[in-house]
Amino acid sequence: MADVVKVFRTWSSPFALRVIWALQLKGVEYETIFEDITNKSPLLLQYNPTYKQVPVLVHNGKPILESLVILEYIEETWKENPLLPEDPYERATTRFWAKFGDDKLVPSVRGVLMTQGKEQEEGIPVVIETLKLIEEQLKGKKFFGGETIGFLDIALGWTANLMCVFEEVTGIKFLDAETFPLLSAWIENFSDVSVIKQNWPPRDKLVLKFQAAREKCLAEAATK
Repeated sequence: MADVVKVFRTWSSPFALRVIWALQLKGVEYETIFEDITNKSPLLLQYNPTYKQVPVLVHNGKPILESLVILEYIEETWKENPLLPEDPYERATTRFWAKFGDDKLVPSVRGVLMTQGKEQEEGIPVVIETLKLIEEQLKGKKFFGGETIGFLDIALGWTANLMCVFEEVTGIKFLDAETFPLLSAWIENFSDVSVIKQNWPPRDKLVLKFQAAREKCLAEAATK
């Protein structure tokens, strides 16, 4: 019996994009269900009653939640084109930095994006220092995974597209080739892979989306 794979996502979610990239890199056929987060479908609420968010991978009727957990599931279920290294220590290190990206980089970038004034200024060095730690993982490598895209490239892949969007929205430069030569080269290499670039959301729509989100957040903060 053939596998039935479905992915619940939105057009803009960078976390859902991780799932799409992984499935396509492994050659897994799947059906995409696009969700409107302002009007969530009964199926999404059924499959993810805890967080009620995307992405959700449904494999033969069984839902798997949270993007990094989904990546692990994909890696364990479909062995073609491995995303994690064979060595146990390297696998553990990869998982650490993937979690570091979600635990440290995502909230620090969001903090700068959704604030202004002193709070925003204080957040910028945190983003820069976090990026420096991540860049160190690229020393001597084309991708975080080595010569080919791996688990950590997918986990951090959102930076290759969204950081420049956030720079446009905020007017703050986070990544430049002089300060971050390895990350800058990685962004070019990563974005040049067909599976990656074919799935980028429209940049103009992303800019409008995050401009609106920033304006809404700042307006709400001003009323408190």
